[in-house]
Amino acid sequence: MDANKRTLTYLYVVVLGVLVGIMIVGAQFNIQKLFSQQERVFKSQLRLEKMLLEAKKDQKIAELEKRVAELEGQWNKLKAVFQGLGQGQGPQAPQPPQEDFSKVYDIPVMHSFVRGNKDAAITIVEFVDFQCPFSARFYGPLKETLQAYPQDVQFILKNFPLDFHPQAKPAAKAAFAAGEQGKYYEMADMILENARELSDAKYKEFAEKLGLDVAKFEKDFKEKDAAYEDMIQKDMELGNNVDVRGTPTFYLNGKKTMARSLDAFKKEIDEILKNKK
Repeated sequence: MDANKRTLTYLYVVVLGVLVGIMIVGAQFNIQKLFSQQERVFKSQLRLEKMLLEAKKDQKIAELEKRVAELEGQWNKLKAVFQGLGQGQGPQAPQPPQEDFSKVYDIPVMHSFVRGNKDAAITIVEFVDFQCPFSARFYGPLKETLQAYPQDVQFILKNFPLDFHPQAKPAAKAAFAAGEQGKYYEMADMILENARELSDAKYKEFAEKLGLDVAKFEKDFKEKDAAYEDMIQKDMELGNNVDVRGTPTFYLNGKKTMARSLDAFKKEIDEILKNKK
């Protein structure tokens, strides 16, 4: 990342933080103004994320990603402020439920592909956006976890593409098309490892690298679009039913987990396996 781009990135972070602060103070005075300010903050977040996607390896990237996470926290607080503006503004919006990490959700396999031992004692489900930089970042530790527990853990990927990621759905469909030839997770791996440079041309390139019948892959990718779209919509409906609030969201035997590293996954998995003995 050159100096100009780094400076511009920092500027976006500062401006975004200021906007969030203004919104939290101003929300109690003018609800219409809040709508406008929310939209500006949202767009600023997208610009910052885009710059993170375009950035190469740099010592400041981890710092910026941390700042994005902090801003997401501020955004959630802002939404809570907005939902509390009931007095004098008509009916009060319901408060979002608190996260309950003890709740067990029913997450059926449906059309999804299963990776690993189908008789495993532990199932990890991830709701993913293939263009999300955080989905890409935390996918590596997940793969390490699967490699560490080849017999004890199975994995299921569900799609939750966000509207502001234009390649999220096409990438999901490319993975489904590869799945027609038994290479769903191989394609998913390749997509997430190259999440900053996704396009139809790239999906064809990935298919070639995976040794797929490229003509069949392109035919399925095009002609089965409606079927893949339906599967994605079913994943999204399921995600809404199990309280997905962003990507990636992980579930371990039906319970939401905040594990994002190999050590964190191992700690929870080992505890489950211990209790099953």
